[in-house]
Amino acid sequence: MKYPGMGDPYKRNKTIKFLIISAIVGGIAVLLTSLIVNPLIGEQAHNACIDDLDTDWKISFTFEMIVDGQKAEVQPNIGITEDCQRAIYTLSNDGTVYAEWTENPNFEIGHFLYISKFKIRDMEESKTEIYVNDRLSENGLKTPIQDKYHYKAVFTSKDYDSSKDKDFLPELEK
Repeated sequence: MKYPGMGDPYKRNKTIKFLIISAIVGGIAVLLTSLIVNPLIGEQAHNACIDDLDTDWKISFTFEMIVDGQKAEVQPNIGITEDCQRAIYTLSNDGTVYAEWTENPNFEIGHFLYISKFKIRDMEESKTEIYVNDRLSENGLKTPIQDKYHYKAVFTSKDYDSSKDKDFLPELEK
């Protein structure tokens, strides 16, 4: 079987050089990613562990979530694993969320949802609403987190059938 570029010895050498150079470039890219980029991502405040850090900046806030018209429980121990405690975490399911870091990292409500592994891509982005102290936030998921505030996130999933929430029958006469 003949592959393109393998019949003529000159073309074969050129093809083999190209493949070797491509392999070297790919290897360098993998090394750079694993040695430089991944550690930098891990050091970002919303990804980092706070186990060995002296955290001077500490806040707490309450969070509630409504998905498809139903209240969803905020899970306990979000951000806490055997190996690591993240900078944003919960201890119980009462809706209280804690955040700690060495200085104010400008956390956003989206950071908490990311740490909680909430499937935001399954939600209808245009119908997502974030309320701060019962007022609609114009920042959406980029709403900054502040101490002692109450946050309410209202989501509608992409596969949600809103027609079942409506009653199409006429009103009964009294």
